[in-house]
Amino acid sequence: MQEFNLSSFVAGFWRLDEWQQRGSSLTQFIEQLLALGIDTVDHADIYGQYQCEKLFGEALTPHLRDQLKIITKCGIKPAWPENGFAGKTAHYDSSKANIIASAEQSLRNFKTDRLDVLLIHRPDYLMHADEVADAFCELKAQGKVLNFGVSNFTISQFELLQSRLDFKLVTNQIEMSPLHMGALDDGTLNLCQQHQISPMLWSPLAGGGLFAETEQAQRVRTALHSVAEETGLDSVDQAAYAWLLTLPCQPSVILGTGKLARIQSAVAASKVRLSREQWYSVWQASTGHSVP
Repeated sequence: MQEFNLSSFVAGFWRLDEWQQRGSSLTQFIEQLLALGIDTVDHADIYGQYQCEKLFGEALTPHLRDQLKIITKCGIKPAWPENGFAGKTAHYDSSKANIIASAEQSLRNFKTDRLDVLLIHRPDYLMHADEVADAFCELKAQGKVLNFGVSNFTISQFELLQSRLDFKLVTNQIEMSPLHMGALDDGTLNLCQQHQISPMLWSPLAGGGLFAETEQAQRVRTALHSVAEETGLDSVDQAAYAWLLTLPCQPSVILGTGKLARIQSAVAASKVRLSREQWYSVWQASTGHSVP
């Protein structure tokens, strides 16, 4: 039994600053997400050039806060001198001081007293595992962060950090789609099963690449269309979501849209699980060959 559970779909807010929702409109959107069974939201400190967390916090009522699991990330230091941000070279910072400072700023942005999950956004080549663990333990002991995880970590990076903690990392947020299937073979998804955690899958439609005119994308769309017809789904993107949700590691799929109709369509796919033959038909279309 998992101690921490994500909703099957996670609402991603990395482009919130580009959407029309603000204030009461965003509050209503959050309410609509909850009505659809989506109680997990994904953020990062840098999204929207450090503005998206603040925009979300302005729309977050105490009642809604208690119903949500707020996930945010830290550790990326972009070089945006033209926008007033100091720094000449983009880099990663997983130091204890930065992790704590970022978490406390996120708490202020969201106007809340706790984060449900804090992730290290990208693997840091200079990561000192004991220092990260110290930051996590301090934030947890203070009740400021309830759970911790990572994003885009390899197996060895995950295991190194986990070895320094006496509590479980709850997720690894990774890229995964019918066009980007590296996690199937590099052991990342097996690790999630081993640790009984749900990975969070970003870019599930390959950032729109699923609808490009490449040979691979065309093959995959054809296979997904057949799966949709066989399972009663309405669209290729629904079939892609069902393909991902069929994975035995019980993943959560991140949706990066502010359009309610698209979210409703995605959620409709959550009740469908593909047969092995259907699942492998998509895998075969993506790789261009059958299994050995």
